[in-house]
Amino acid sequence: MTIKLRAIEHTQSSREKGTKAVRPLDAATVIIWRKQRQRTEILMGQRHHMHKFLPNLYVFPGGRVDGKDARVRSSDEMDPAVAVQLSRTSAKGRGRSIVVAAIRETFEETGLIIGKTDPLPHRPAPKGWERFFSAGYAPSLNCLEYIARAVTPVFRPIRFDTRFFMVQDKNLVGDIQGSGELEKLGWIPIDKTPEFELANVTRNVLAYAEKLIDYPLPQSNDRKIPNFKHLPGGKHVLIMQ
Repeated sequence: MTIKLRAIEHTQSSREKGTKAVRPLDAATVIIWRKQRQRTEILMGQRHHMHKFLPNLYVFPGGRVDGKDARVRSSDEMDPAVAVQLSRTSAKGRGRSIVVAAIRETFEETGLIIGKTDPLPHRPAPKGWERFFSAGYAPSLNCLEYIARAVTPVFRPIRFDTRFFMVQDKNLVGDIQGSGELEKLGWIPIDKTPEFELANVTRNVLAYAEKLIDYPLPQSNDRKIPNFKHLPGGKHVLIMQ
C-alpha cells in the first residue's frame, strides 16, 4: 500500500529555546466514516481558535487518555490482534485505556456511542460515564480498528503520542450532538478534505485510512502499523511498526 505524504507545514508555536522537550501524553482519535451514494464521508470538526493545540484546524474526534479510563467496564474487549499491535508501543495494559479514551472522547465531542448492550446494567455507571451508560450501553472495544500512530515533534510545547482508530458509522449509536469542543462538526466528503485546513499528519493518516476503506487489510498479530514521524522542514516519513 503506497501513501503519498504531504510536505506543507501549518504555522504552530515552538517551545522556547533552552527548555526541555515535553514528554508526550497518550491520546486517541477516531476516524468515523460512512458511505453516501458510493461516496466516502468522514466526521470532522474545527478546533476553536483559542485552543493551544492545532487551533482552527479540522480534526477527528479525540483527546488525551485519562487515568480513570483503565477502570471502565466494557461490553467486549479489543480484538486480540489489536491488543498485540498496541502493545508494541505502549506499556503493559495501557492499550485498553487508549481504546477506552477513544470511545469516551468520541462521545463527549459528538454524542455518538461506540458501544453495545451493557452486560452489567444493575451496576453503577463509572464516574464521568453516566450519560453514556444511561442509554443502556457500555463501550465496545472490539469495534475499533487500530490504523496509525503519530507523535508530536520534540520542538512543540504541547505533545501527544496519538493512536488513530477507524470505525464505520453502522457500528455507532445515536445522533450527532456537538459539545462545543469541535465547531462545525459534520460529515465531509473525503474527496473534499483538501479544501479544509488540516494538519499534515491528519492529511497523511486520512490518505492511509481512505486506502484501508477501499482495500481492507486482514487483521493479524503481525499487521504493521504506520507511525507518521515528523522530520525538519514539515515533512513526514512513514515507519511501519
